[in-house]
Amino acid sequence: MNPIDLRSDTVTRPTPAMRRAMAEAEVGDDVFGDDPTVIALQERVAGILGKEAALFVPSGTMANQIALAVLGRSGDEVYCDRNCHLFNYESGSPAFIARVQLQPLDGERGVFTAAQVEAALRPPDHHHPPSAVVAVENSHNRGGGTVWPLPEMQRISALCRERGLGLHLDGARLWNAAAASGVAERVWAGLADTVNVCFSKGLGAPVGSALAGTRELMDEAHRMRKRLGGGMRQAGIIAAGALHALDFHRDRLSEDHRRARRLAEGLAEIRGFDIDPERVETNIAIVDFTARGIDASVFAAEVKSRGLLVTLAGRHRVRLVTHLDIGDRDIEAALEIVHGLYG
Repeated sequence: MNPIDLRSDTVTRPTPAMRRAMAEAEVGDDVFGDDPTVIALQERVAGILGKEAALFVPSGTMANQIALAVLGRSGDEVYCDRNCHLFNYESGSPAFIARVQLQPLDGERGVFTAAQVEAALRPPDHHHPPSAVVAVENSHNRGGGTVWPLPEMQRISALCRERGLGLHLDGARLWNAAAASGVAERVWAGLADTVNVCFSKGLGAPVGSALAGTRELMDEAHRMRKRLGGGMRQAGIIAAGALHALDFHRDRLSEDHRRARRLAEGLAEIRGFDIDPERVETNIAIVDFTARGIDASVFAAEVKSRGLLVTLAGRHRVRLVTHLDIGDRDIEAALEIVHGLYG
């Protein structure tokens, strides 16, 4: 019997229909710009996001690093949330690849304010690194799937334009943010210079992300992708999976959100399990056991032994993520496991 895998929305497997689309994909050599399926995907993404162009890349980390490289210069400073993916989960790539310096801000569940950015900006003095880029993650992973308030992101966008800063939107889960908020992806994307979207998380494709922006920026991004070894040959096979996901898996994301809320409601019934279902906006639920002194690694091992997989999110915190391969019965079975151990 397969375990109930709530570690991440990256664990999904391609559906039979997606596999067929990938097997039947028309392909060419994308390094020569000849793969028709990659071209179709890039045009589709650019259209959805309201951008001039998009570039297919192997991963979200590569997309983020390319964005920082084309928006900033070596030694520049980038402002981001202290808990964002860029700062925590990309192995120091901003310094190693984009060669920029990160200045983390203390956001609330991943959301910082324009006032915080303005207060952190460096004066125009040669002693300081130049202020160059602001990076926003929406929805926010470590924030518990938080969707940014649109007015705050609008204020940050206006500040960036006023101060001549680049604005990058790490929208790895932008599809979830759009589904939860009712604000279309192109509205969020329209506030930023570059946007990263992922196909292998909530959308359930096996691999791939895209970076979108102006044609000029994407031309620079294409060169940077080449430098990083991100050029792929008959990439239409995986691009077809992403296209299928855009066509058939976007509209169902609200199901994942509903299941995450149900999961949070069930966990909140257990004494000493700190989780507010009202704050579970998308497909990520983070529960804190500090009040009961439960070690997260012990919790993860105990539930794993009974067929439930989760991810550590701190010494006393775990993350549970709903996705394409999780149904209502899985949620109830997961709650039965946890209640049986700790209820």
